[in-house]
Amino acid sequence: QGRNVFAGGFLGLDNIGVFDRSAPLPTGGTLEQADGTAWMAFYCQCMVEIALVLADEDPRYEEDAFKFLQHFMWIAYAMDRIGDQHDEMWDEKDGFFYDVLRLPDGSAVRLKVRSMVGLLPLCASTIFEPDAVVAHPRLLELVRLFRERHPEVVAHVAPTDEGYVGHGGRRLLSPLSREKLERVLRYLVDENEFLGPFGIRSLSRHHAEHPFEFRVGGDVHRVAYLPAESNTGMFGGNSNWRGPVWMPVNALIVRGLLNLYAFYGDDFTIECPAGSGQRMTLFGIAQEISRRLARTFLRDERGHRPVYGGTAKFQDDPHWRDLILFYEYFHGDNGAGLGASHQTGWTGVIARLLDLFARLDPAEVLSTSKERVVERITQGQVAGH
Repeated sequence: QGRNVFAGGFLGLDNIGVFDRSAPLPTGGTLEQADGTAWMAFYCQCMVEIALVLADEDPRYEEDAFKFLQHFMWIAYAMDRIGDQHDEMWDEKDGFFYDVLRLPDGSAVRLKVRSMVGLLPLCASTIFEPDAVVAHPRLLELVRLFRERHPEVVAHVAPTDEGYVGHGGRRLLSPLSREKLERVLRYLVDENEFLGPFGIRSLSRHHAEHPFEFRVGGDVHRVAYLPAESNTGMFGGNSNWRGPVWMPVNALIVRGLLNLYAFYGDDFTIECPAGSGQRMTLFGIAQEISRRLARTFLRDERGHRPVYGGTAKFQDDPHWRDLILFYEYFHGDNGAGLGASHQTGWTGVIARLLDLFARLDPAEVLSTSKERVVERITQGQVAGH
């Protein structure tokens, strides 16, 4: 409909929404999805990165880079347009992103569920080194023209009041301004909201005592915090995005935080966990999330691995206790493995996170280009260091 937002139905996160996103809405109308829109913003950033690499060999790809850069700008702008519209995804009062239900009569309402849907814009945060921009004159010219034609869009999407240039001359593309980032992070690092002992929950714990309800005719659609298995038959009832920890989205949040750290540097800190009196940089928050994820698999003070919960065979039997299973998702409060027990394809990313933070130094993130850091780490891995 030309709104630059995603309203295309189901794209994962199964039962996270108020409604079954693979079925027609009981209200009619369309559902504008904050997570799907963030995915499209992230996709555009990745395409810009790819196009710039190709443009190093063939300048014609500079126009492709601009095409996807332009797409990103309009998507980010659509998530929070200028003015008090009350129908965009960003809620200024709450400081969070929500899905928007656009009804057949043209009215719209935000579905105020604090879930991973509103955290995924964090993942759509990508930095570009100074030389990646200035080395492409055609791209610079196209960007200049876009600024002249749409100054309000460029200014509104800018991460800071000073514009798009941050630490070390890096540029940042993100749907989150500095102010929005600070507000979303307050939810992320709150142990009564998303920050669980074993990673970032898919639904805020706030909804344990305050479930979200939406009435349609005589039916009540309810979303409550469920840290273990689902209590509905939606999507077969065999997966749950209403409380458990899912490894792949946690890893993407860590990636986003590291990119944001490379842009904002050590001057940007926030209390983590909320209420602790301890302030952390964005690097520190990323590392803390990774540490909590790792605790899922490591022995606790009793010698038990949280991943195995109360399963005595896996906790105590010497033939089993050191054989780690990579479950599909994990209990939002105690870390026990849930769903399929063979999801190595995404839960195995914990090995990558452990390796990354064993090799990565925050000073290097700020002083060295991302490409050089990745090159050094990869060489060390290949050499077995």
